[in-house]
Amino acid sequence: TGFIGPYQVRYALERGHTVTIFNRGRTNTHLFPGVERLVGDRNGQLDALAGRTWDAVIDNSRANPEWVRMSAEFLKDSVDGYFYVSSRSAYADTSRVPMTADAPTFTYETAGVSRDAERLPYGLAKALSERVAQRIFEGRANIVRPGLIIGPDDESDRFTYWPVRINRGGEVLAPGDPSDPVQIIDVRDLTEWMIRMAEDGTTGVFNGIGPRTPRPMAELLYGIRAVTTAETTFTWVNLEFLTAIGVRPYSDMPVWRPPTEGFEGFARFDLTPEIEAGLTFRPLAVTARETLEYHLSRSPERQAEFRAGISAEREAEVLAAWHDRA
Repeated sequence: TGFIGPYQVRYALERGHTVTIFNRGRTNTHLFPGVERLVGDRNGQLDALAGRTWDAVIDNSRANPEWVRMSAEFLKDSVDGYFYVSSRSAYADTSRVPMTADAPTFTYETAGVSRDAERLPYGLAKALSERVAQRIFEGRANIVRPGLIIGPDDESDRFTYWPVRINRGGEVLAPGDPSDPVQIIDVRDLTEWMIRMAEDGTTGVFNGIGPRTPRPMAELLYGIRAVTTAETTFTWVNLEFLTAIGVRPYSDMPVWRPPTEGFEGFARFDLTPEIEAGLTFRPLAVTARETLEYHLSRSPERQAEFRAGISAEREAEVLAAWHDRA
């Protein structure tokens, strides 16, 4: 019922599979009226799953190792394969170049968190959830660690910021060095790949990110501009200036994470195993155009309520300061 789930269901149905949805029955209940829907709660209310068998289960839960433990224990004799959607955030260190799936993930110790902590950092919770799934479904688990998931229906606006901003035209604040690497994943590339791996019974640990070769930030921005008709220019502002003026990578400037110390491999993943396992990538132009079309189909109120990136006013202030520097 969130961002990636409907794409998983839709593609599985297109491939001729029988799908069962398990959730609390509170969100997007209008979706997939012809699909079996079991109502329960990940927090212990799993009885609706009893007495059934499935070929595979896909667990999209956000970050709760106990939920994964309860579900995996309940389903271990009823399901052939357990697919857990983790995150790139599970990695304890992204300084390795290139990054691969065997890089260390967070432990309580490396995260600096007590084992009796009531709340866990997102990356640690994902890493612990992975280990739970792998322990209970030994040899039958598939762990996918997506990077930034983008595309139509994304309500975070973390990629959408760029097509919308570039489509508005004018002088655009372009962060960092044009060569700074970027890796992201279209929601359809991710979810369709997962369904195909479920069909094939693929197990292991994979990174859900792309493209095959890291894309320079300049290629991303100019590629997005190519699908618009706006008169747009890019002004590249270096990391040092942005830091000094209080503009943060990834939040104020979505997608962009410069390869500074500790993040050298953040957008430099070797995807050879993933491509061998069937991961494919849509052209950037398709993702950018369809994301922009989705945004323009939203209500005027939602279009105005942007959830990522700096405001137009703040962007203008930063650009003015950049041009006025001594």
